[in-house]
Amino acid sequence: MNFKLRIPVVQTLRKPVVSCLLILGFALLQPLVVQANEVKLTIRGLVVDAGSQQPVEFATVAVINSETDELITGTTTGLDGQFEIKTAERNIRLEVSFIGYLKTVVKDFDTKGNVADVGLIRLSPDKEVLEEVVVEGQRSQTEFKLDKRVFNVGADLSSSGASALEVLDNVPSVNVNIEGEIALRGSTGVQVLINGKPSVLTSDQGNSLGTITADMIDRVEVITNPSAKYDAEGTSGIINIVIKKEERKGTNGSISVNTGTPHNHSIGVSLNHRTEKLNLFSQFGVGYRSLPNDARNVNENRVTGEILNSEGEEFRNENFYNFTLGTDYRINDESVITVSGNFAYEIEDQPSETEFVRTDADGNVLQQWRREEETSATNPKYQFDVQYQRDFKDHEDHDLIISALGSHFGKDLSSEFNETGLINYPSSTRQLTETAFKETEFTYKLDYTRPLSEQTTLETGAQYVTNLVTNDFAVANLEGDVFVNDPAFTNVFEYDQKVLGVYGTYAYEGEKWGVKGGLRLENTDLTTLLVTTGERNVQNFTNLFPSFFATYKISKASSVQAGYSRRVSRPRLWDLNPFFNIRNNFNIRAGNPDLLPEFTDSYEITTLFDQRKASFNFSVYHRFTTDVVERVSVFENDVNITRPLNIGTNRSTGIELNSKYDAKDWLILNMDFNYSFFTRNGTLEANSFDFSSDEWSARLNSKWKLPADIDLELTGQYRSRVITVQSEIRDNLFFNLGGRKKIMGGKGVISFSVRDLFAARVRQSVIDQEDFYLFSFRQRGRFVTMGFSYGFGKGEAMQFTGSRRR
Repeated sequence: MNFKLRIPVVQTLRKPVVSCLLILGFALLQPLVVQANEVKLTIRGLVVDAGSQQPVEFATVAVINSETDELITGTTTGLDGQFEIKTAERNIRLEVSFIGYLKTVVKDFDTKGNVADVGLIRLSPDKEVLEEVVVEGQRSQTEFKLDKRVFNVGADLSSSGASALEVLDNVPSVNVNIEGEIALRGSTGVQVLINGKPSVLTSDQGNSLGTITADMIDRVEVITNPSAKYDAEGTSGIINIVIKKEERKGTNGSISVNTGTPHNHSIGVSLNHRTEKLNLFSQFGVGYRSLPNDARNVNENRVTGEILNSEGEEFRNENFYNFTLGTDYRINDESVITVSGNFAYEIEDQPSETEFVRTDADGNVLQQWRREEETSATNPKYQFDVQYQRDFKDHEDHDLIISALGSHFGKDLSSEFNETGLINYPSSTRQLTETAFKETEFTYKLDYTRPLSEQTTLETGAQYVTNLVTNDFAVANLEGDVFVNDPAFTNVFEYDQKVLGVYGTYAYEGEKWGVKGGLRLENTDLTTLLVTTGERNVQNFTNLFPSFFATYKISKASSVQAGYSRRVSRPRLWDLNPFFNIRNNFNIRAGNPDLLPEFTDSYEITTLFDQRKASFNFSVYHRFTTDVVERVSVFENDVNITRPLNIGTNRSTGIELNSKYDAKDWLILNMDFNYSFFTRNGTLEANSFDFSSDEWSARLNSKWKLPADIDLELTGQYRSRVITVQSEIRDNLFFNLGGRKKIMGGKGVISFSVRDLFAARVRQSVIDQEDFYLFSFRQRGRFVTMGFSYGFGKGEAMQFTGSRRR
């Protein structure tokens, strides 16, 4: 997010600057002063520009002794121009000032009890302005904090017109493959949260993250070693998507229109109205998108020498609607209740066409046929969130938060498959599939934070999550003139998981040293059932998840951190569900109801260096994981069936470097590099899967500030080849380009982005076994998006698209 701050230079510049520094010092010391003296008077007010009536941010408010003219205390106004200050003195006056304005003195104000509300204080511009100095800055794209890294989406131009998945793909340490699978430091055992809570929008149903768009996201927090306060889910850590929330008073909003190729057209509206007590917020988006995908597969039977090639094009065309409505209500100065809801609806059309050719060992064509698919689906999703927050008066960090979150996702899908013989193939055949899917999840959470002193803090809380799923899946084959269900592929799958967790943490943070330790206890109760066959799998386990962190501040610009945590990755729904899509009925992905959870012990040491023009974050980490989940292919009758299995252990050691360099006033460079070496040990049915390998990835992002208020961004990413227990996923290099120009005084924004600039992003994998060989190729291609947005009221322009790429 770019900003320009215009500071008038006046003749008497030194005095206001000194006053600001003095006031700032008093503001920082005010809590200590208040503790040491009995508070008798609270003074409140609002500082505005006398001409525009707009709030004046960061104006200094000084409390002066009327008899001695000595400065007693002071503060600065907030973003809304308001201030509140406490003093034990009564014989006082207020002096309000800001650079470029004349000082205003308030001597007479009414006092009721221990509260004095001085109302509006109007500052008039100083007539002695000689010139303007323009100070230009840019919001940092990535910030490094004690326990996490924060990625500010507003500064990422190549995410313009993008979905949450593409935003995540630009975040340091995070990779999203062409199928939408999210990995953190190379591991897919990651938990994705929204505003710190689990959500149906981040589950595995395939479309859910499409309802979250780049313009809706304020920042993404990456927590590679979470404390016991967080849910233990996710062996590699937590990714928290924080949604924007307007904090300014009044009515604010924006409207945006976007278009792109392949088809990606949308209109979005965002509205927010905030008063002293109430904040109403809403977002609405509607559009249409087309998601093509080129696919090619080779199945070679090395026993018979026969090879089956399949190649085709798949589409997912969607009309989508998204609506969010919520409110914050301030009950009193200490308590706020938030109620919000979201409804999203998608109408899908998924045509595909795949051509199959079977050849013998000499390359002669044995058979050739075409398989066509027509699929339609509707996907309703909705969720509600109720939260109560109580901030206690004795300390700003003393608070209690109670929340309840409910969500539902449904999918009603029907597909028709037609096969047409071309060479030596039997007469045409037809298949039908029907899916009725429903998932309902409730999360209840309580968090209590109590500072015991200025250096120590105690946190405790509990969370209870229920997840209930029903999937009714049926396959029918045309026999004569009648479709008959295939009992081998028709069943009802039920999934019921309940997780109860309680935690406690204790933290000490001194001037140089800081430590934090915690313990989390979780009980998981999981039941899966195949209703038709009566196959039931019940798992119940209780586990402890300790965490410990320490930090040492070498100087203001550098520090060292060390951490340990234990994590769990419970089997995902689609890893347990044995049903599958038969789009390509010779390459099938199925689930495993007997899958066990992974457990990981994670260790990390990180050094932070923050200089004026450059910042560096260097980490060394080690992870030990048991019951590792790997996808294993079984080849039978030329059909490749891939299922997840628990296979042995994994030891991974890696290094990571994140850096930012302000090369010039017009050029900023961001670089991320991750390398890891791992050792796998495990056996399956007397077959050894022991091996060692490594992998690495790099990302270079350059941000260019051009004349005419134009911003340009180019990002290049490279991912090395990856070895699994059976396959090799080949390396990949691709580029994204983005640009933005502000117009109409910053109220309007014209933006564009080109993702996969050279159409080079592909996913190729090879499985080379003694009796079979498998090759898979998938490519999405280049996506170009252009948009215009306009902000009205006190708001700024946003880029709402509703776009999603998987």
